[in-house]
Amino acid sequence: MAKRPKSQIGINLYNLRDYVKEPAQIAKTLKRVAKIGFKGVQASGLGPVDPADLRRMADDAGVAIIGAHIGVQMMRDDLSEVIDRLHTWDCRYVAIPSAPGEERQDAAGWRKLASEFSRIGRRLAKEGITLQYHNHDFEFMKFGVRGGKGGRRGIDILYEQSDPEALQSELDIGWVARAGADPLAHVRSLKGRLDQVHVKDWGIVDRQPTWTPIGEGNLNWPPILKACRGAGTKYYIYEQDNCPTNKDPFQAARISLEALQELGLK
Repeated sequence: MAKRPKSQIGINLYNLRDYVKEPAQIAKTLKRVAKIGFKGVQASGLGPVDPADLRRMADDAGVAIIGAHIGVQMMRDDLSEVIDRLHTWDCRYVAIPSAPGEERQDAAGWRKLASEFSRIGRRLAKEGITLQYHNHDFEFMKFGVRGGKGGRRGIDILYEQSDPEALQSELDIGWVARAGADPLAHVRSLKGRLDQVHVKDWGIVDRQPTWTPIGEGNLNWPPILKACRGAGTKYYIYEQDNCPTNKDPFQAARISLEALQELGLK
């Protein structure tokens, strides 16, 4: 059985989604991830696999499942099954990866989601599981702007209107920056609600914003990581949506792990 890792750094398996489409691939990929040096993984982007089999594969590879992405519709349909799955994995964190598009079109929609996520989070908390919300850039759309003034962003409504004891943020720092927002301000505003973050870098290639391995992009990581420590962050989960600069997600993972270690994470 894989012990809960002392390492602060994990990897989202969504990065490697082309290599985890079926059980044999998953087992092989977990071993490759462990060989690179990752001790914790986030279950996301996986093909069909029995939860008990995934736990066995992780244990065999020597990695722990420190987080998971599970869609809100699955939680609505059968939260008990979700809880059973997370217990099977000994996974204490689960993030809603995105808000349904048709439910986030206005401020009222975000208020409704905040209430629902709070209810789900309170149920999960009774099981020792922390609910998180993972952002992209659309959460930073403002509602109610008039003549260049006022307006509230969806992400602000979500965290202001939700129960802080029931819903945490799995703040995706790369998407915050890509939305034109200030990562430092958002990290600080979520102090105590930020056990895990997604570390993701991006730069410019041919005048286009492009995901890069950590350290090869333009985010200023030292103050961001310092702010995360101040906010109480426990795990830093590397995610890179795609790898246009080097075409190899495993190489990108190695580069990113080494960069995060050089930045002081262990």
